[in-house]
Amino acid sequence: MPESAPTRTIAIANQKGGVGKTTTAINLAAALAERGAKTLLIDLDPQGNASTGLGLEVASRRYTTYDLLFSDVRAADIVVRSAFENLSVIPATTDLSSADIELMSRPRRTFLLQDALRQSDIREESFDYILIDCPPSLNLLTINAMVAAQSVLVPLQAEFFALEGLSQLMLTVRELRETANAGLRIEGILLTMFDGRNNLAQQVEADARGTLGEMVLKTMIPRNVRLSEAPSHAMPVLNYDSASKGAVAYRELAAELLEKHKKIVKEGAE
Repeated sequence: MPESAPTRTIAIANQKGGVGKTTTAINLAAALAERGAKTLLIDLDPQGNASTGLGLEVASRRYTTYDLLFSDVRAADIVVRSAFENLSVIPATTDLSSADIELMSRPRRTFLLQDALRQSDIREESFDYILIDCPPSLNLLTINAMVAAQSVLVPLQAEFFALEGLSQLMLTVRELRETANAGLRIEGILLTMFDGRNNLAQQVEADARGTLGEMVLKTMIPRNVRLSEAPSHAMPVLNYDSASKGAVAYRELAAELLEKHKKIVKEGAE
């Protein structure tokens, strides 16, 4: 990563569950870290699956994203170093389940995460990437993530009706650009659970690229049993089976994003 490059914050979001959102958060974070990018994964999903998938047992989660949003605990004390080099986590527990209700009464309810990430102790960490694993809904937690982020990465399962529901997410991004985060953009649409032998998957890809153009990333994440198995071993697929198709795909995704961001930084310097 270029030393002059600012922290890049990406919200990983789709209001539909079961599309590979948390799998993408875990493995993209691991792939970026493997490439030498100092990476922080914020688990903003009350299910806490991203935390579990990186080996953080519930009993060990002293502070969580709930504390990041609602308490005076220093952000640096909430960050947990994972067992994987260059990869840190702010974990979640079911305590976060009540966050949406509590956020309703807060005067800056959509800016709490942004404010937390602007704390000096987080800035001093000089993360290259902050990835935010959002809940599977367009609730106030997800809105907080989008307000705090520069871009939104949208995992999209290669199945019938895949493109339905994207319009609401796109509308939310557009509204937030106008009201709370003028620089927010779509990082890309990531096709997941892709089976190239399946005619339907091929049709979904063709429809997505035909409708959304270059917004659809070149990398596609295949259906892969190793991807499904890795969380039960509390590690990214890159560590569980480094040569698997899933691991290779997430390395390709990290490379694609790094190349894109390097180009953006270079163009900004010109």
